[in-house]
Amino acid sequence: MSMQSIRDHFDRHGFGLWAAEVIGGAPFIGFIGLAIPSFEAHFTPCVEVGYRLAFEHWGNGYATEGARAALAFGFESTGLQEIVAMTAVGNARSRRVMEKLGMRRNPADDFDHPNIAGGHPLRRHLLYRLRAEDFRTTASLPIAR
Repeated sequence: MSMQSIRDHFDRHGFGLWAAEVIGGAPFIGFIGLAIPSFEAHFTPCVEVGYRLAFEHWGNGYATEGARAALAFGFESTGLQEIVAMTAVGNARSRRVMEKLGMRRNPADDFDHPNIAGGHPLRRHLLYRLRAEDFRTTASLPIAR
């Protein structure tokens, strides 16, 4: 995703991907935020919470902390009723973040990502969902690391 497409998304929707940094540390470690997927699937249109961090910053809770802030913004400031997250089947770390956020998976929602070629090992994706009312009950819980 280019910087211009991120700016355009903010202009169109009022939200998007934020640059993530470590206060007093690395000035840029990746992106965290909300986006509207650019493909069609059985669950679109929707808003997705996403995170992509440089490998050396994995395992520090940054994705969970940033994603929780993005969810709060989406539910409290924009009035969204549901936010989804998705990942390839084998991405256990991303799944763990989604579960820490209180997101839930229904296997019936899993899908083949239309932008990934058939037969590719990353094509099958899992979908997690979180509704606004469920976020409100879990938002004050501490983040388990």
